[in-house]
Amino acid sequence: MDAWNDEVVIAIAAGSGFLILVLFIWLTVVTSKLSKLKVAHNKLIGDTGVGNMEEIMRVLHDRLNSIDHIQSNQGTRMEQHEKRLSSLKGRVSVHRFNAFSDSGSDLSFSVAFVNEEQDGVVITGIHGREQTFLYAKPIDKGQSAYMLSPEEKIAINQASQKG
Repeated sequence: MDAWNDEVVIAIAAGSGFLILVLFIWLTVVTSKLSKLKVAHNKLIGDTGVGNMEEIMRVLHDRLNSIDHIQSNQGTRMEQHEKRLSSLKGRVSVHRFNAFSDSGSDLSFSVAFVNEEQDGVVITGIHGREQTFLYAKPIDKGQSAYMLSPEEKIAINQASQKG
């Protein structure tokens, strides 16, 4: 029976050696994968200066909330600027005409300054041989409380079509 025990001991030692060899190979593979994972983790963390992932996620969440708040404020400000820009008298048109058919040329004019809602002013200069008259009329929705001449209406329409 002593021989049988020696064979068993040798078989157990060989099995243990094989198991140690398999475990060593497995340890090498796991170490390699862990090394790659550590490199990927370092790329993910970057220069945040934070060691654990939960802290990184919290920092990123706070940054996203801050960006959302800033974007919301910018959207509100942009709407205010768009309203302000639409109310500006940025559409301008000049219409020249001859006020008196018996003299001169196109030295008279109507200048219209209107915004998108056709609010603004029209200025007309009537040029004659001896004198020039200048008139200003407020415009509200393309109309005026004062009677508009055909030339003033042309200037207002031309200015309203620009945009």
